[in-house]
Amino acid sequence: MAKIKIMTDSASDISVENEKKYDILVIPFKMGMGDKSYTSRVDFDNEKFYKMMDEYSGIPVTSQITPFEFAENYKKLYDEGYTDVISVSINSKGSATYNNSVMAKEQFFEENPEAKGRMNIINIDGRGYTGGYGYAVVEAAKKAQKGAPVSEIESFIRDWVDNCVIFFGMYSLQYAKKSGRIPAAAAFVGEIMGLRPVSRIQHNEITTEAKVRGDKAIVPKILDLVTGEQIPKTPYCVVYGNDTAVRDEMIQAISKKLGYPPADTYQIGSEVAVNAGPKVVGVIFKSQKK
Repeated sequence: MAKIKIMTDSASDISVENEKKYDILVIPFKMGMGDKSYTSRVDFDNEKFYKMMDEYSGIPVTSQITPFEFAENYKKLYDEGYTDVISVSINSKGSATYNNSVMAKEQFFEENPEAKGRMNIINIDGRGYTGGYGYAVVEAAKKAQKGAPVSEIESFIRDWVDNCVIFFGMYSLQYAKKSGRIPAAAAFVGEIMGLRPVSRIQHNEITTEAKVRGDKAIVPKILDLVTGEQIPKTPYCVVYGNDTAVRDEMIQAISKKLGYPPADTYQIGSEVAVNAGPKVVGVIFKSQKK
């Protein structure tokens, strides 16, 4: 009988509640602030992180998850009798973490040849950030608990991450400028003119989809973009930072627009917030555009 484990990294931003409820293995990222190192979901939760980020004048640095960490977890799961491991990692173009998970798989079977044929490891590039692949992880874990076969679970995850889009707006360019995601001159002009970028995350890429003037234009623009692309009646999620007011504004507006509420909400953690800043809002959905 198959014993399946779904695993991911902390940048998936799945809630601690879902992590425990659906028995998901979450490998945490490490983050440095100056000469201090912290482990996500261990040394801080999101609330504490946002406070730390607000008080820190520098640029927090996130480390990739190493092949050694993956290999350690593969060995642990093998010893616990798992027959199948599905590992879903953060966008491979934004981090070496996915490639490290693949490298660790090869290393694990070299060091544990008896595991060949007894445990299957499937590595999947999440192709995005936060709930863009976090939602797929949670739904996959639900399927595993209900006894779905590995092939069905893998197909579901790949279909979702291959067709998932996130539209999100940043209410400040300060953090994107600090991290180098936006050139300092462009950020300065944008702030002076009150411009707010609305970005698209799809197929491992982050691009600017539109620019709007003023904070109040962010939510309506995202609504227009989502309704123009979403596969009708499919699940969607709302993603946000530390501002629950803009989260609630988005939930209310898009629920009214689409006629049904989001499947879940995802609060971005340290891995994404260091680049986007604390005040962001967006929508995760399945797009009909390839």
